[in-house]
Amino acid sequence: MSDLSERQKLILTLVIHEYARTAVPVGSKNLVEDYRLDISSATVRSEMAVLTDLGYLRQPHTSAGREPTEEAYRYFVRNLLHQTELPDSTRSMISHQFYQSRQDVEQWMRLAASILAKHSRAASLVTAPHPEQVLLKHIELISTRGRQVLMVLVMFGGEIHQRMITLGEPTSQEQLSETSRKLTQIIQGKDIASVRTIQTQQSGLELDVIGWIIKEMETIDSLAAGEVYLDGLTNMLEEPEFSNSVEARRAIHILEEKSQIKELLQQALAADTVGGVQVLIGGEGSWDQLRQCAIVLSRYGMPGLVTGMLGVVGPMRLQYGRTISTVRFLSGLLSDLVAETIME
Repeated sequence: MSDLSERQKLILTLVIHEYARTAVPVGSKNLVEDYRLDISSATVRSEMAVLTDLGYLRQPHTSAGREPTEEAYRYFVRNLLHQTELPDSTRSMISHQFYQSRQDVEQWMRLAASILAKHSRAASLVTAPHPEQVLLKHIELISTRGRQVLMVLVMFGGEIHQRMITLGEPTSQEQLSETSRKLTQIIQGKDIASVRTIQTQQSGLELDVIGWIIKEMETIDSLAAGEVYLDGLTNMLEEPEFSNSVEARRAIHILEEKSQIKELLQQALAADTVGGVQVLIGGEGSWDQLRQCAIVLSRYGMPGLVTGMLGVVGPMRLQYGRTISTVRFLSGLLSDLVAETIME
């Protein structure tokens, strides 16, 4: 794509803003009047024609105005969009909501999805923090009936996993509690390989329990990502380009298919860093179901230990500035919360 003149950049930016507001092709006369431009509508029309030839605008009908193309949005995000921050009052309000629900990871996820959907007016998705290495933080054994015991594993990052296990013989709660305390001390912060080494040094009840712990850690390690939390799907369905549309159904389907959305997140953020924000427009040639959508994504957490992902999916005329700033702020906030949980 060719470099644009300052006037062409201004006109392209105004077309994108106006189209985001109205979802209607934008005419040169409207731009001059609505934004009080000091150039004529004929000049604006001429520049819009150039932008059309360059692939940044299209004219759906001969007599209609122009609307942005995928390339226009990409150019806008990369070159014209200035980094902004959420207002201090908004940041404080969001932070207060999270700190009211301290230590409740599931509530953090639902709250993050709700806030993203509200501020972006689009669909949101958040994955629970998932250990990049499966590291155990705490073990609890609870007697239920006979030889049946509820094993509760708390992982670094806040994930909690439960499994009913069957021991070789009935065991008192007092003995189970003592075993929990002992194993927590020797296994805390260890990966699967280290736990296997520790297993060879144990006997009796500890040996049995560590065997179950290893099985559960292997299951956790095989999971591609944490649970996915969605919100705001109705926001997408209310947008003009998605109402009664096959495109909407295709986009909603991929969001509701957890395996597909996890694959999308992993591919999109494979090379991303915590705190960074990535914008995908039109499916980027890989996701045909999302060719009418824009996606804003970020990873959060502690690199090498525990990470999750969050993002927004909406029409290409998304409010990019507000959405990117919200995603960036929540990424940082969740990273801080996860770090506090791990360090406790």
